[in-house]
Amino acid sequence: MTPSGRSSTAFTAPSRNCSWRPPFVVVAVLTALIGWRAVSLRFGILAALGLTVCAFVGLWPETMATLALVMTATALALLIAIPLGILAGLRLGLNKLLQPVLDLVQTLPPYIYLLPAIALMGFGPATALAATVIVAIPPALRLTAHGVGLTPVNFLELGTATGSSPGQLFVKIRLPFAMPSIMTGVNQCLMMAFGVVGSGGLGAAIYDAVRTLDTGKSIDAGIAIVILTMILDRITEGAVKDQGAGP
Repeated sequence: MTPSGRSSTAFTAPSRNCSWRPPFVVVAVLTALIGWRAVSLRFGILAALGLTVCAFVGLWPETMATLALVMTATALALLIAIPLGILAGLRLGLNKLLQPVLDLVQTLPPYIYLLPAIALMGFGPATALAATVIVAIPPALRLTAHGVGLTPVNFLELGTATGSSPGQLFVKIRLPFAMPSIMTGVNQCLMMAFGVVGSGGLGAAIYDAVRTLDTGKSIDAGIAIVILTMILDRITEGAVKDQGAGP
């Protein structure tokens, strides 16, 4: 087998031939419950039906691979973006320093970041993960910094006057005011991750279908991506609304 063949098998096997994956019924029920709590009962039922469509067209392994890749990339991006965003919201100088960098990252086409990743790691989920994390960081970082910086001065002055420490000011005053903006950043980070992921899972299914001129499979995979995107988008939007407008 050629080296390129070995690389392809190594990267595509987890998404298609993995020995274990979440059972469809369990994932559908959990999604319905989460959708019910975050949005509404009607949405929870529709979300479960949407996942049923993904399983019915034979793309359940690919759907779960895409979900795992997106959630992993989003989690890694948030681990970087939220702490930096908090610091940028508290330090105006750092915020000004980060803005040009974030502008550059968001201006360049997402697939630019795939080129060095492919050169270092080859073509596969690891490459998509690295590029996705880079692209998903800016919206979460910007909105976190924006939310932290929006805290009304009179609330901060009141907290200081009552003897609150800087940590208490942040936890009890700044963070509640910033939470709606932070959750919006989580939503945007998740959507950016979906926009970049193209290796493994449903992205690989679409690529293979286009390469073999299998129009039906490419349409099915596209519909599955839309369903998965809409489900996660509505759930995170519901979480944003639950945060309210501050304390």
